[in-house]
Amino acid sequence: MTQAPDATDGGTSWQVGVDTRKCVGSGVCTHLAARRFELADGRARVVSARVPVDESVLDAAESCPMEAITVVEERSGKVLAPQP
Repeated sequence: MTQAPDATDGGTSWQVGVDTRKCVGSGVCTHLAARRFELADGRARVVSARVPVDESVLDAAESCPMEAITVVEERSGKVLAPQP
């Protein structure tokens, strides 16, 4: 398995956010990407807004029942999740 490029070594990185107004605290994100999300006060939040490419983050965003997680490619500004 190939390791994703690290944001600090010139590789692509993503900006990740959680809209706490939409989040219902289902915990799906923390289950799928435990290193990237945590629950606080009944809502999800990102551990770090800037992350290296990590497919588990996309899985979490696409699995969020409220589409509260946004993943944006840092260089291009392209929204990777949620998909329309």
